[in-house]
Amino acid sequence: MTRLLIVDDEALVRAGLKMILESDDELEVVAEADDGADAAAMVKEHRPDVVLMDIRMPRLDGLAATREVQALPDPPKIVVLTTFDLDDYVFRALQAGASGFLLKDTPPRELVQAIKVVAAGDAMLSPAVTRRLIGHFAGDPRTDRRRVARERISKLTEREREVLVEVGRGLQNADIGRKLFMSEATVKAHVSRALVKLDATNRVQMAILAYEAGLLDD
Repeated sequence: MTRLLIVDDEALVRAGLKMILESDDELEVVAEADDGADAAAMVKEHRPDVVLMDIRMPRLDGLAATREVQALPDPPKIVVLTTFDLDDYVFRALQAGASGFLLKDTPPRELVQAIKVVAAGDAMLSPAVTRRLIGHFAGDPRTDRRRVARERISKLTEREREVLVEVGRGLQNADIGRKLFMSEATVKAHVSRALVKLDATNRVQMAILAYEAGLLDD
């Protein structure tokens, strides 16, 4: 059973999410919070496996709440929720350690599947929506992100760099292995080493770096 915490300031949204998620026998909503200011305390009390975190809330937004939760010992996975697919808060929440994000109009079946993917330890990388979000901000000419990202990925071996590119494209380990002619275990090892070298929390942050460094421009 995967334990869930929903953090959203709209009661109707919380009720809808709970109804959708608990329609699956493997998911249980153990608590709800109506503001990010209560998220860390609720995590300590209820020990959820996954937190669904709204972005725009009146007292403490989802970005700050994500940082607070990630600072806890053994924090849960966090999926940020938004009505906007090009929201700077979402991008910054991913950088803060969230495992992915979902739009609030995500179909119920996809929502349930996404939560299971995150609970299993994988990042929720939507090859379409996430790529558009990250690409939008990574390509911002006002930032110096590309130079910094290239400095960070310079620590990788050529094989680790190839794996990083495929992670940025939203592929999971088994698919990467087939594409690069490696076993899934070998891919997992490359991902683990790359995470350490890049000082990244999860695959989403790896993908952000791949975009920022221009590895996916082609």
